[in-house]
Amino acid sequence: MKKIILVVLLVGIAGIAGIVRSHSSPTNLNRLPGIIHGDTQSAGDAREEIRKNYELSPGASVEVSGINGPVKIETADVKTADVLIERSGSSQEVLSRRKVTIDATAHSLRIHGEKGDAGLLGRLFGSSPTERVTLRLPRQISLLAKGVNGSVVVGEIAGSVEVHGINGKVDIAQASGSAEFNGINGNIAVGLKQLDTNGIELSGINGNIELRLELGLNADLEAHGMNGRVTSDLPNVVVDKTKRGRYTAQIGNGGNSISARGINGNIHLTRLMMAATAPDESKSGN
Repeated sequence: MKKIILVVLLVGIAGIAGIVRSHSSPTNLNRLPGIIHGDTQSAGDAREEIRKNYELSPGASVEVSGINGPVKIETADVKTADVLIERSGSSQEVLSRRKVTIDATAHSLRIHGEKGDAGLLGRLFGSSPTERVTLRLPRQISLLAKGVNGSVVVGEIAGSVEVHGINGKVDIAQASGSAEFNGINGNIAVGLKQLDTNGIELSGINGNIELRLELGLNADLEAHGMNGRVTSDLPNVVVDKTKRGRYTAQIGNGGNSISARGINGNIHLTRLMMAATAPDESKSGN
């Protein structure tokens, strides 16, 4: 009787192994223009590069979302957006489990990562590929970055910025107009040249925040629900704290709002000219 049970178990295991092999067979990827499929470096190592160029109008909106890896954005006085996406995984089948799409017009650029065409077993038990996005963009843009599992490092932009749902450090060399940050698991450093009526909103931040403010910028800061302190080395700025842990400060003559809530870390106010004018890649860990 024991021999019969053993035979049945061996047959069942062999059948399951066959199903797993059928779901794990490499998927052929279409070789589209602008996609460079790197040679397999070794058994279980697959890479892919996507290179694209687009013309963008001044003030165009740029969105980067759903990326499993770091995002670096350099800016310059140009009209063209240069896109480089590097993807890597243990096999071509792993690369097929996710895809990155690019939608572009003269007024917008959207780079979005999402699930690919992997089978059920691959989605349940397989590993996901990693992605590294490097962009060179015009300075006159507005930026939205969300759902990034890695650091987000951005150069100077002459527009607003929104950053949501980031698992990593965020460094914005300079933005203008308004800024919004929420759901960040990492430190934030942002330079602000000017503020419009929408001001700055910071919420749900698990990390320290450095606000680099242009000399002469006027704003009113209010922070509450903090597990940390608010400090400043700006001239003629006094930070007040109430008994309930609420911080307020008038910057310059006061004006548009800097609002912070739900911060697990410290907030430090400093001058923009005291900070580096471009992000330091060596300090931008994932």
